[in-house]
Amino acid sequence: MKTMLHLENITADNFDAAIGLKVRPDQEHLVAPVVKSLAEAYVHPDTAWPRLILDGDRPVGFLMAFFGIDFAGDGRGADYRSGLWRLNIAAGEQGRGYGRFAVQSVAAEIRRRGGTRLTTTWHPGGNGPEGFYLGLGFRPTGETSGDQRVGELDLT
Repeated sequence: MKTMLHLENITADNFDAAIGLKVRPDQEHLVAPVVKSLAEAYVHPDTAWPRLILDGDRPVGFLMAFFGIDFAGDGRGADYRSGLWRLNIAAGEQGRGYGRFAVQSVAAEIRRRGGTRLTTTWHPGGNGPEGFYLGLGFRPTGETSGDQRVGELDLT
């Protein structure tokens, strides 16, 4: 089956499709719903990059990247990072390469903007996405963000 994967800006035309994307029920505690991500993108328009993931014209997932945030949040600006803020792959679409495509797309955008590393976070645990991220080459940094593990992917 040939896929035609691409990202689209969230618009009035695809908003309902975006917020209708749901992860598996056993994953709902691991990632915020798309509607929350879009609200966060609205209040952080300078750093948030929300995109609908489509296979042809079929919505299969949602990602939201961030660019140039003060990761330490201490106001010193000594640790600016870019990365993957959210990744929601629809329940029936998981395991088909859409998550890998999303991470590769964010990596390409970070490189285009001059970045050399991609940061993300995940909830540790058996049904969480840690294996997915480690399989893509992310390495835990030893940091946490809230109750999530921080990982980075070297883009050099």
